Amino acid sequence: MMEYYQIGLTAIAAFIVAYLFTGSRWHTLCIIGKTLPRDVLGAYRFLKINILLWYWERKGLTVAKLFTKQVEKNPDKIVIIFEDQRWTYGQLDEYSNRLARYIRTQPMSRGDSVAVIMENRPEYVGTWLGLSKAGFVGALVNTNLRKDVLIHSIKAANSKSVIFGAELRDAIDEIKDKLPGVGLYQSSEKPDTPVVEGAVDLNKSMVNISSDAVEVDLSLGCPRDKLIYIYTSGTTGMPKAAVINNLRYMLMSCGVYYMLGLEHTDRVYDPLPLYHTAGGIIGVGPALCVGITVVLRRKFSASKFWADCIEHRCTVAQYIGEICRFLLSLPPSPNDTAHNVRLMYGNGLRPQIWESFVKRFNVEQIGEFYGATEGNSNLVNIDNRPGAVGFVPRFGDALYRVALLRIDDETGEPVRGPDGLCTRCKPDEPGIFVGKINPKKAVHDFRGYADEKESEKKIIRDVFKKGDRFFNSGDILVMDELGYFYFKDRRGDTFRWKGENVATAEVEAVISNIIGLRDSVVYGVEVPGNEGKAGMVAIYDPHQTLCLQELADGLKKSLPAYARPLFVRVLAELPLTGTYKLKKGDLQVQGFDITQIKDPVYFLEKSGNYVRLTEQLHHDLVEEKIRV
Repeated sequence: MMEYYQIGLTAIAAFIVAYLFTGSRWHTLCIIGKTLPRDVLGAYRFLKINILLWYWERKGLTVAKLFTKQVEKNPDKIVIIFEDQRWTYGQLDEYSNRLARYIRTQPMSRGDSVAVIMENRPEYVGTWLGLSKAGFVGALVNTNLRKDVLIHSIKAANSKSVIFGAELRDAIDEIKDKLPGVGLYQSSEKPDTPVVEGAVDLNKSMVNISSDAVEVDLSLGCPRDKLIYIYTSGTTGMPKAAVINNLRYMLMSCGVYYMLGLEHTDRVYDPLPLYHTAGGIIGVGPALCVGITVVLRRKFSASKFWADCIEHRCTVAQYIGEICRFLLSLPPSPNDTAHNVRLMYGNGLRPQIWESFVKRFNVEQIGEFYGATEGNSNLVNIDNRPGAVGFVPRFGDALYRVALLRIDDETGEPVRGPDGLCTRCKPDEPGIFVGKINPKKAVHDFRGYADEKESEKKIIRDVFKKGDRFFNSGDILVMDELGYFYFKDRRGDTFRWKGENVATAEVEAVISNIIGLRDSVVYGVEVPGNEGKAGMVAIYDPHQTLCLQELADGLKKSLPAYARPLFVRVLAELPLTGTYKLKKGDLQVQGFDITQIKDPVYFLEKSGNYVRLTEQLHHDLVEEKIRV
């Protein structure tokens, strides 16, 4: 009852303030009338999450302790389904206990980081969960990394040991000599699997270890203690290890559960990599913290997506990045509507295909959300608004302190007034998305990265008053007059050409529709003698079926001249991150230098047609003999 009372007071206060202090009162009343049901529902669910977090922190609960409560309540309930395996809460508890007891016998100190590198399977969850029970921090490393980047990721979290899956033993074998003093432990799915020289066979070492409950050291098992490291995706630059403490994990896990109205009887289909926030926290988290069943897949497969959902009777499914477009590009199948999935949640569903996706696959609700792994400013779409990544009440946003700031197009820095403070964007005006940092509240805390210097780069100071601090997402969003937010672009992805700003996400959406939903990525490249950066698009076309004339005609109809890519690179191989994002950074560095890349590159002539970029044409562009 108290929750409803607080919500009612908040709604009434927002109404009074808006009515008394807004110039166009009738327009304000219309906005409140349209958004009040959404805002009240959102406020109720948000308050519920905050109360839970406050209670859990007061009781000193961690993810491991919440999981233990689920084990005590339902030891025989299935927590993870994987291929032909069914793991109960009791089995996962026993596995994590054995690992915790064993790892405590190894030459490491409590609080040390241990890198975990293995493909999706139940043991993955049991491994980092066991590490947390033992007082260690699991660093969840991307399984696609190799050589120097893999070494960098292990060292970025100052990992003292590495637990790796046998399927990745070749990757570990080629770097082990560059990791002196780092312990190696191999986890194998099949018995008698060859073990990397110098590594410990984890399976054999754990055989005779007790599975009894582990006594957790209270000084190392607190809600705000580090739980895991999750790395940024590395679309540009080296991956950074973001700090996820217990409260942060609980917030993200339970946030999606309560904000989107999931139920204990739901089964969540999670085909995403467990080293990433979406798969490892938002997918698996509700199973550990709330008691829901999750279905894992070793690797995502578009052709198996709906078949898996049908086989395992899933009622909820996850997506990320380009997954929805992959599904939509498949030929129609009876499985498209034979499933029982009522809700799909994730981030990256492009507005241009939103409604066609919902219509084809008959999904009742899309829970698109927005947020950075390391950030403190998250949004979620709870009412099916097409294209929106979430909302904040227009006249009652004091409960959730996020904002859009005007930025200088050239420098990317916030625009400040005579008083030195930042300027808030108006509705429909794009700006940088920021969230106020308040360490006292879990939803507004910012723990940053393992590297404190990198953490400091994400903080903006003196935003709305002297001394305040806000997390800088680096993303450009737009808010409409109803308080809905829409993702526009990532700062750094926007480039300036011919005196105009070009949003790569918008150009990518246009190109995607022209070329039939194939993979493409747009970025800016420098052309000697010209200010700014010209547009370039890389398109995945291994079978060489791309029609450049069709592309040129479509771009001419859909985009202004300054936004049309000057260069087209046709990719034979697809450089994807583990979370299905194209690696824009590497492509951008290579630019249109055909002396360094093997893929064919095409140049947009004054006629509006694309021609093959030859060595002579490349030379003339570099030597500024051709004006563009």
